[in-house]
Amino acid sequence: MKKVVVIGGGFAGSTVARKLENEFDVTLVDNKEYFEFTPGMLRTIVEPEHIKIIQILHKDYLKRTKIIIGEVRDVWKDYIVIDKNKMEFDYLCICSGSKYSAPIKEQNLVMVTRAMHLKESYQKLVNANKVLIVGGGLVGIELAAEICTNYPEKEITIVHAKGKIMDRNHSKSIICAEKFLTKHRVRIIHNDMVLESRQNGKVYHTDKKREIETDIAFLCTGIISNFDFMKNNFNDKLNKKNQIIVNKYLQLQGVKNIFIAGDVNSISLEKTAQNAQKQARLVAENIFALENGKELKAYRNKKTPLVISLGKWNGIFESNSFMFSGIIPGLMKTFIEKREMWKLKYV
Repeated sequence: MKKVVVIGGGFAGSTVARKLENEFDVTLVDNKEYFEFTPGMLRTIVEPEHIKIIQILHKDYLKRTKIIIGEVRDVWKDYIVIDKNKMEFDYLCICSGSKYSAPIKEQNLVMVTRAMHLKESYQKLVNANKVLIVGGGLVGIELAAEICTNYPEKEITIVHAKGKIMDRNHSKSIICAEKFLTKHRVRIIHNDMVLESRQNGKVYHTDKKREIETDIAFLCTGIISNFDFMKNNFNDKLNKKNQIIVNKYLQLQGVKNIFIAGDVNSISLEKTAQNAQKQARLVAENIFALENGKELKAYRNKKTPLVISLGKWNGIFESNSFMFSGIIPGLMKTFIEKREMWKLKYV
């Protein structure tokens, strides 16, 4: 059987491995032992027991895939280096995802340690009177909504560098989210940047000379792709954002047997779980096509619907210019989470 190596066990990597494991000798390399439904992570900051619902060990849903917990150091055209060991492949799928500030994303942790860190963050939040969120993108807004709906007595401040929160979203969604947060007494500071913290993270200074006191701060300023293993041999295949450049078939530019899916590739669109899975399914199809001498399929970069949670019972559904809000989108987010975890466990 041909050997397929998959780097990363998130939405893209887990999907590729499941699609290919019955027909190929598949090895999944990840820096943690489990899959985590990352869109549900923000709820764990206010409900730490929620972590049990959104995690599953790789070995429990991948029946034939070999699983290696380790760090990929280098990538070549026909092998990778894991720690100090060389592993050859016929096909490589790079689904290494992205980094985000703790506790939202963490690496190299076993499930028990991850849960412990989340409980520590939860306890700090419980004891805090003032909360600072740096960044008003999707993550910052969803986090603020989780906190203000669970702890209405806390003083929450969002500092956002741009003139609009969630600036990549439709104006209707932006207005709706801002009204919701304002109604829940969340203070939003636009067009300002946090520059530094002092007094052990108790005071933050901004570009506009503001001084913000806080008991706890969350950094929600965006993702950074996991690209380090590409620097030695494929540095010329990285764009300005250090995303891996792909062709229309999601192959590494100029290399036929290496595919890239998810947050780490150069496709310009919202880096969501839905898009990562869509790309992963195409990667699996194209590997089958290469094996059978068939024509490869191009990736269609199409904007997909988005569900934004505003706490447990409210949300926003956005599809192009169509938007509606309320309890139904809030329940949709919960349903999507349950469906995805159920598929891993039982399908």
